[in-house]
Order: sequence, then structure tokens, then C-alpha cells
Amino acid sequence: MSWLLLLLAGLFEVAWAIGLKYTDGFSRPLPHPADPECHGRERAAARHGGQAIALGTAYAVWTGIGAVGTVLMGIWLFNEPATLARVLCLLLIIVGILGLKFIG
Repeated sequence: MSWLLLLLAGLFEVAWAIGLKYTDGFSRPLPHPADPECHGRERAAARHGGQAIALGTAYAVWTGIGAVGTVLMGIWLFNEPATLARVLCLLLIIVGILGLKFIG
């Protein structure tokens, strides 16, 4: 259950980051109201998910999921570059997340 909560925390991290992009530096009022909600749920899921997992592992997994998801959503939603180097770096993060899960 802890790993699922960390996955959920990572997904809320992605939603929060994408919401920040859509506020255009907080100059647009929407979707700004949803950002605190996503951020709060992210923290709650990470707090509960990280209780049974080593702190460093939990934090790396949660933020790694957020980082990978945010980059992928940036590629999809904002036409950010999907270069070979970026994809390889994402794969390294994914391998690191999986390694922490299966080693720890």
C-alpha cells in the first residue's frame, strides 16, 4: 500500500506542476485554485506512503515519479523537445526508481 501511495503522491506532483505552468506565473487565476489542493494531497499521500519505507527511498521515488511524469506531460502538452538525450535521462530516473523499489 505504501508504494501505491507514493505513486499517487508522484501523480499529484505532476498535476501540481502542470497546474503551475497553466497559471502563467500566477498571472492567470485558473487553474491556480486547484494547485493547493493537488499540493496538499501530494504531501498527504507522500507522508502516509513514506511511513513504511526508508525516508530517502520514499522521497526519491515520489519526486522521481513527479519528475518523469512532468517531463512527459511537458512533451505531450507543451511540445517540449523529446530528444534522445532527454529520453535516456528519463530512462535513468525510471531505472533508479525501480532499483530503489526492488533493492530496498
